[in-house]
Amino acid sequence: MAYAQAEHGLSERTACKLLGMKRSSYRYEPRPDRNAALREALVKLARQKPRYGYRRLHAVLSRCGHEVNVKRVYRLYVEERLMVRRKRRKRLVRDRAAEPRLTGANQEWAMDFIVDGLTTGRMVRILSVVDVYTRECLALEADTSLGSGRVTRVLERLIEERGRPENVRSDNVLTQEGKAGEKRRSLSIPYGMCLTTTVPPSGFHEQGLSVRP
Repeated sequence: MAYAQAEHGLSERTACKLLGMKRSSYRYEPRPDRNAALREALVKLARQKPRYGYRRLHAVLSRCGHEVNVKRVYRLYVEERLMVRRKRRKRLVRDRAAEPRLTGANQEWAMDFIVDGLTTGRMVRILSVVDVYTRECLALEADTSLGSGRVTRVLERLIEERGRPENVRSDNVLTQEGKAGEKRRSLSIPYGMCLTTTVPPSGFHEQGLSVRP
């Protein structure tokens, strides 16, 4: 602006009009910061108490003799970027063994229970067996009670119809101890227990529960 006035002899009004600037903006002079003392005290206190939020800092400043509204403290708190950073919880990273890639049907079956309730209040349990590769629902066995012997008979029937799978994946259908373990071992099926108690690692079983046999 000063260059245009000195070199071309333009008035302030004409120079501002040519440069597209308002005269009020050209003549503006910044006001002195009236919160300089409060800002300095706030920054100093925040460095001493890094876990304090703006409300606790306002309470401490009030006890120190600074009579100021909490809204002004918050505005200065944000301008100086004194916000308390939340500590992120560290998650435990567990190494999972790589699962073998399936290439065909009848390599791995997945078993799980579906629980539902009747209008009478009784609970119904449904045993579902799914082929992990094809996602075909091989069996749905429903009753109010399904013991390990019933589960074993369902597996025996499927083995007679489709052959013996290489692996059976489950989380709580058959245990490895007691009579249930003896019945499972009598089928000569390698038994892969899931690492979780709800969703198998492959995720195919829960996706295949809606498939009808």
